[in-house]
Amino acid sequence: MSDYDLIVLGSGPGGYVAAIRAAQLGLKVAIVERENLGGICLNWGCIPTKALLRSAEIYHYMQHAGDYGLTAANISADIDAVVKRSRGVAKQLNQGVTHLMKKNKITVHMGDGKLTAANKLTVTKDGKTEELTAKNIILATGARARDLPFAPADGKRVWTYRHAMVPPEMPKKLLVIGSGAIGIEFASFYNDMGAEVTVVEMMDRIVPVEDADVSTFLEKALTKQGMTIMTGAGVEELKATATGVSAKIKGKDGKVIASEFTHCIVAIGIVPNTENIGLAALGVEMDRGFLKTDPMCRTNVPGLWAIGDITAPPWLAHKASHEGVIAAEAIAGGHPHAMDPKNIPGCTYCHPQVASVGLTEAKAKEAGYEVKVGNFPFLGNGKAIALGEAEGFIKTVFDAKTGELLGAHMVGAEVTELIQGYTIGKTAELVEADFMHTVFPHPTLSEMMHESVLGAYGKMLHM
Repeated sequence: MSDYDLIVLGSGPGGYVAAIRAAQLGLKVAIVERENLGGICLNWGCIPTKALLRSAEIYHYMQHAGDYGLTAANISADIDAVVKRSRGVAKQLNQGVTHLMKKNKITVHMGDGKLTAANKLTVTKDGKTEELTAKNIILATGARARDLPFAPADGKRVWTYRHAMVPPEMPKKLLVIGSGAIGIEFASFYNDMGAEVTVVEMMDRIVPVEDADVSTFLEKALTKQGMTIMTGAGVEELKATATGVSAKIKGKDGKVIASEFTHCIVAIGIVPNTENIGLAALGVEMDRGFLKTDPMCRTNVPGLWAIGDITAPPWLAHKASHEGVIAAEAIAGGHPHAMDPKNIPGCTYCHPQVASVGLTEAKAKEAGYEVKVGNFPFLGNGKAIALGEAEGFIKTVFDAKTGELLGAHMVGAEVTELIQGYTIGKTAELVEADFMHTVFPHPTLSEMMHESVLGAYGKMLHM
């Protein structure tokens, strides 16, 4: 039996960060992982998908070299080579996490972990079982893709995100079910790589968690790129064959259309990995399969903590990492700040990119705010025009009475890098004057953030 101050079950971006921070604070820490250090994010999620999207982005620019006064002939893409590069990136980061575990003297136990008490779990690997104990245990077991109940993924014709990252072949005609971040990112990747892509979304607009103006703009941009977008629609039947996928899609007009595709990606949400880890026997409180926690990430069972995708939304890697730090510091006897969900940014790495933080304009009004809204287009920014990326806009939403920044919403090139400026502003509770009086460097895309704020108060300069 091995005894620790803290055991972390799961080594994704929440788990391994929690382990590192706890070790930095002087705790004796172990981490239990059944597959790959770094979890889904580093190995099969956030990082390798960005590597794929980067390859698609470069391929897109090569095909449009003439727009920049350049010539590129005989352009082609090798999907196997693109995937190989992506896997190499994932492997590099996996090795990086392995190094961080050694550097911080964190003991790694590979195998399936299961709670046998609030302070005890067993680790099973290759038929052998090891028992570990700790004063505290953090659950960070993450989530997996949700299957269609009538057409589970087979990895051949019907894929989840994991299959889509290592495709057995390049799809010619691809159906993507679901238009959240995962669905739209893969739709964007395969569209840029040359597939004929159809996206089906049951809500009345794509990326439905985003501001309505962003959804409208993105749908027009993706349609212009050649995608078929079907909103207010649903897949009623999906059958995989040896050569493709047959689908019956019910449109917003109620008519059912039969269509044929070579492959299908199902991106309709996640299922938390909470089965078979001993939760029921301990009486851990759940909410529709997700663990209920307090602002410090404690469950109702003393000594048992939970972070990341097995807890309340948003289900994002950076939210999990921040929760890992909160839990570790609380366990070590510190006084961490609780996290405000309204200050967690969201990013979608399609082409054009989408990023946001805080309330949408509609949600702000629903909450009873009187709002001031600023909207500045990429077309008015010199750097965007010079980059050949004059497609997009930045929108800011303020409380008209107090000047509080309620939300910021962006679509366009590199907005996933810009959003942090507004995120810091929201976390620091800055008001409109703080943004107005800040000097933004020229020429940069960030100037559009300044102009959007000025626009909300009728002071826009360049439009």
